[in-house]
Amino acid sequence: MTSYLSEEAGPDLTQGISLSDFGNQPLLRGHVGDEPVILARIGDEITAVGATCTHYGAPLTEGLVVGETVRCPWHHACFSLRSGEALGAPAFDPLPCWQVERDGDRIMVRDKITPKPRSIPVAAANQPANVVIIGGGAAGFACAEMLRRRGYQGQLTMLSEDSDAPCDRPNLSKDYLAGNAPEEWIPLKSDDFYVRNRIDLQLHTTVTKINTTGHTVTTADGRIFPFDRLLLATGAEPVRLPIPGANQSHVFTLRTLADSRAIIERAKHAKAAVILGSGFIGLEAAAALRARELDVHVVSLDKHPLEKILGSEPGDFIRSLHEQHGVQFHMGTSLAHIEPHKVVLSNGKELTADLVIIGVGVRPCVSLAEAAGITVDNGILVNEYLETSVPGIFAAGDVARWRDEASGKTQRIEHWVLAERHGQIAAENMLGANTAFQDVPFFWSAHYDISIRYVGYAGPWDTLEIEGDMAAYDCLISYKTGGKTVAVAAIGRDKQALEYRALIAQQQH
Repeated sequence: MTSYLSEEAGPDLTQGISLSDFGNQPLLRGHVGDEPVILARIGDEITAVGATCTHYGAPLTEGLVVGETVRCPWHHACFSLRSGEALGAPAFDPLPCWQVERDGDRIMVRDKITPKPRSIPVAAANQPANVVIIGGGAAGFACAEMLRRRGYQGQLTMLSEDSDAPCDRPNLSKDYLAGNAPEEWIPLKSDDFYVRNRIDLQLHTTVTKINTTGHTVTTADGRIFPFDRLLLATGAEPVRLPIPGANQSHVFTLRTLADSRAIIERAKHAKAAVILGSGFIGLEAAAALRARELDVHVVSLDKHPLEKILGSEPGDFIRSLHEQHGVQFHMGTSLAHIEPHKVVLSNGKELTADLVIIGVGVRPCVSLAEAAGITVDNGILVNEYLETSVPGIFAAGDVARWRDEASGKTQRIEHWVLAERHGQIAAENMLGANTAFQDVPFFWSAHYDISIRYVGYAGPWDTLEIEGDMAAYDCLISYKTGGKTVAVAAIGRDKQALEYRALIAQQQH
């Protein structure tokens, strides 16, 4: 992804600036050569780090400073202003750092420096010799990356059923599906990353058994992997409805890179697509296929798109946005059966369709854990350290059911950034950090020229309040239970979404 370059370059920081140049702002943007840099005030100290997020290149001057960190305005990655370390996903690469010199009120940026990330001291007797991760998605990757970043030196194995290395899954229903993002953007890291970090990534690998007493996992081809710590990051699988004709070659679900590739290939020769489901994946896929100039129909049993998550009024706003781009909606109905070039709805209407996507949700993959005697209940139950009912075995991501401190509820949330941060905390706890997971859920969704940032987790809510003008793409939607705001959705108000997330995090500590 390219860096965000449309801001003013600002002063040449090697020539120096005055402390008064900050005004009342915590950050000041400038440059060192061709590189954009931000100076940050931390008390009386001044630090210098890169000015663009290493995830998608967002301008960090539009983000939020919290303590000694800066939060990205687009996807809420968190960076240390001292070391540049990417402390919180979805960014993994650090910001570059520079040495700062001060002479009274005069501040000058000097040579680039490379601070080392924090390691976790682990007594030799407690150092796990073998860590095994089951799953090649967001949580599994983030766990493996953090283990190595925190200094783990033992054997590290990832067992993934996927045919591709861990990838940027949110993009599979957005720009990649639309044809606006090349495939080289999609892997989270290159193949060389796994080699350099001694991560044994085993693709096309299905785990069939977990032996909790013998501390081994067995794969379908008979291989046995010993473990001292185990992460269950098995994720979730798409719900497949028993619709007659759903097993045909032009009918797809959308979960993996292989799924998205197959849809793209079919779309090259298709004229009309039907999408079953009016949730985020279904609507993002609808926008992507409209970018490919297909006729798109969305079919859903719901009265309003996204009603369960955003409410009827925001859902209808998103619907109107899609309708302006040519998407046709068929609400309150479903698919009765699928034929080679058409679908028949349960209300009897027929729609031309040479591409069908079933997007009606996912269910957690708990069968391995359940067979091993690990406690499950609509997901794998974990404690505040993301450890399951079996010591030494952790769970993270879509499959994990954890206690959200903000709401006080035990819940399972299918959010990309949450899964990555689960993996990061699980990695540290495997090494003895004993850090409770307290991150605030967050996700984003893109629809044509608008993006929605959603912070918190409302579940059922009592009231919904809209501040601003939704039609002008400038609003903050608050979801309240018992008079308390439990989640917000922001359109055109990225900074407010960040501020709300920081406030909730502060209240949890």
